[in-house]
Amino acid sequence: MNQYTAQDFKKGQPRWCPGCGDHFFLANLQKAMAELGVPPYETAVISGIGCSSRLPYYANTYAMQTIHGRAAAISTGAKVTNPNLTIWQVSGDGDALAIGGNHFIHAMRRNIDLNMILLNNRIYGLTKGQYSPTSPRGFVSKSSPFGTTEDPFRPAELCFGARGNFFARSVASDNNETIAILKAAYQHKGAAVCEILQNCVIFNDGCHNSVYTSQGRKENAIYVKHGEPLIFGPNQEFGLVQEGFGLKVVKIGENGITRDDILVHDAHCQDNTLQLKLAMMSNEDGFPVALGVIRDVEAPTYDAAVNQQIEEVKAQKHYHTFMEMLETNDIWEVKE
Repeated sequence: MNQYTAQDFKKGQPRWCPGCGDHFFLANLQKAMAELGVPPYETAVISGIGCSSRLPYYANTYAMQTIHGRAAAISTGAKVTNPNLTIWQVSGDGDALAIGGNHFIHAMRRNIDLNMILLNNRIYGLTKGQYSPTSPRGFVSKSSPFGTTEDPFRPAELCFGARGNFFARSVASDNNETIAILKAAYQHKGAAVCEILQNCVIFNDGCHNSVYTSQGRKENAIYVKHGEPLIFGPNQEFGLVQEGFGLKVVKIGENGITRDDILVHDAHCQDNTLQLKLAMMSNEDGFPVALGVIRDVEAPTYDAAVNQQIEEVKAQKHYHTFMEMLETNDIWEVKE
């Protein structure tokens, strides 16, 4: 494996607002790239439009900022035509889930081998503070001065509904966990969605405050790891058990509850029922926010299947170039 440092993947001077979560994420992405050891010339960062979509300018790799909402479409074409290219697709919640929503869900349905990053600050930052597809009902913004009258998309629900096989979540300021899920997304073959919770310090500061600090995550989040019990809390005193068709928070040591009663996380389970319940938990409903790799299931990828099909068809043909194809079929000679 090639030896790289984060510096090898740095380029330019990032121009985001001081304190923006994009700074955290960029640094963590560059560290993850270095640890993975994939050369910059075998890597591409592709984005749409938005604050987060400026990121390709700061990555010393192949890079492209496309048009609004089309990051997944361009990434799909790049991956199918060059299967050996590692692609990091970077979008904001507006770019990916509004104008780009159709491309987003079909990239997952097709299971194209892309690392799909969703930077979620629940606001349109670049256009100065309009509500986005992930803004909560009643959210007051420049485009909803009396509060929104619609329910938001929840990225995990959309991913699972589109038959996604990989979903992970971290907080932009949580460096180690962000690097860990990015590396897991790379190792997964197929569409890997990583939701990154981040604040917009200008237009939606504090939107993820409950988990934005280390202490907040100890109190309000749960780190899920495949094969390990779903335990959380400042002293690891709480756990999750199944109750009926739902989940329930219990305290270990009370009412006869022991660690053996706690659910064990299975990220590889084909049935996504419990994984989705984990991904949908919220502090507002009395649950911790799930962080880490929530779903990671193997499935055939679109890009590999297409390229295999091309090779199979080529092997059946008598021609291998355009001129050979022309000369194989009927030919007319035109003379004066």
